Parts: sequence; structure tokens; C-alpha cells
Amino acid sequence: MNEQEFAELSAGYALGALSPEDETAYREALHAHPEYASLADDDARAASFLAEGAEEVAPPADIRASLLARIGAPGTAAPAGNTAADPDAADPGDELSDDDPRAEATAHPVGSPVTEQIQTVQRRNWTRSLFALTASIALLVGIGWGVGTLTEDMRAPSAESVLAQIERSGDAHSNTAQLADGGEATVHWSPNVEGVVLVADGLPEIADDQSYEAWFVRGSAPIPAGAFESSDGSAALLLEGEMQPDDVIALTIEQSGGSPSGLPTTDPIVAIPTSA
Repeated sequence: MNEQEFAELSAGYALGALSPEDETAYREALHAHPEYASLADDDARAASFLAEGAEEVAPPADIRASLLARIGAPGTAAPAGNTAADPDAADPGDELSDDDPRAEATAHPVGSPVTEQIQTVQRRNWTRSLFALTASIALLVGIGWGVGTLTEDMRAPSAESVLAQIERSGDAHSNTAQLADGGEATVHWSPNVEGVVLVADGLPEIADDQSYEAWFVRGSAPIPAGAFESSDGSAALLLEGEMQPDDVIALTIEQSGGSPSGLPTTDPIVAIPTSA
């Protein structure tokens, strides 16, 4: 069995749609080809994902007979009771001659090898189509989630966009303080714009396992305002939280991701007052 044939059986197995014969062939192929195991695992995960949001619905009792009637498969049995209604129906005891057109129609009884072969092909085609449909649904769900996440990211304000709003507001305020190594940090805000932006240049170098962290110092209480990294000593940070009148904006060096306790663990490298 080649990989394509196994993939068709694997999809059907994951959906519980194989006949006993196909399931036996699937298991034998999986045993003979361990390299196919990844295909089976992928199909099982996809089917499990789809099953989480699918409600179980019982198929109509007559669906098989309806499908076979539409396809016109040889050997499809007529519903019971129709013999009397059909004037051309042969009596069970009648013998049909070779040239009787009914002889060919009755050449293969229900369940004959020809019928079984046709049903096997139909099952495999149906399984492949169904699995393609479910995989497409899973893909669309994933795309929808990705687009939603991207949209949220695009809606989130950035330091640059807020700074531009502050500068256009007509009521922009800023204060600057010098760093010990010659750099500087400036805080920008406006009463008419939501958000406070810290812009820094000439920040001191820090280790790979460290971060800079900004703070609103309100009286004697430091309030975390966001941690960040910088590869070139410059940064523009949209502070987290709201600034209150007379807050001091401080900057410290903490462990990567910011202080786990929510309190500074080092002395500030700069402190910027916001009072007039």
C-alpha cells in the first residue's frame, strides 16, 4: 500500500468511517509502515479538534438506500412490496432467458463482489471528501483566529502613535532628565490624550537576563509602568497605567521581564518629575 492509499484510510479511521475490511487494511499497513504513524497522528488530532465543537447527529435511516438509488449501483435491491405494483416484475419461480433484459439486471445479487467493490470505492471517495471538508473548516477556524489576533494588535496603540497625538494636541507637556552616563530620558503627556510616553537615549548597557522597568512614583509608592529591552540604548515606551498629578517617572534595571515582586530592586538610573 502506498502513502496516498494509506492517507485515505487514515482519514476514514480518524472519522470512524471505515468498514471492517478497510480498518483491517489500515492496521496492517500501519504495522508494515511505521513511517506512516505521523499521518495517522495528524488525522487523529484534526478529527479530535473538530469533534470538540460538533454536535452528534444521527444519520437518516434510509440514507444508504437513497445514495445507492441515486448512484444506480448494480445489485441494488428494490424495496419490499413493490413486486406487485410492477407489472413487469418476474415471478420468483420464473426462469429468465439469456436475451431477457431483466437477466442482466439480476445477474449480481445484493452483497455480490461487484456491489462490494462499488461500495468500497464510494466509501473511500466519501471519506476523502469529508476529511477534506473538515480539514478546510479547521483551516478557516485557524485563519479566523489569526486575523482576529492581528486585528487586535493593529488596534492597540503604540508609543509612536500616542506621541504623535500628544504633539498634535495643542496642550503637550514634557519633562527631561539626564542619565548618569550622559544619556537622557523625556516624559511626554497631554491632558487631552490618553497615554504617557517615555523616550530615552543613551541608556546604560544591561545583561541579557535583565530589563529596564518604568515606575510611577506616587508619593513614596512605586507603581509598575512596564518593562522593556533595548539593543542600542534608545527606547520609546507607552507607559502602562494612568499618570496622576505630581507623579515622578523613574527607571530602574531589573531581572528579565521586570521585578517579580512588583517593587524596584535597584536604585533608579533616572527620575523625571511631572509637576510644573
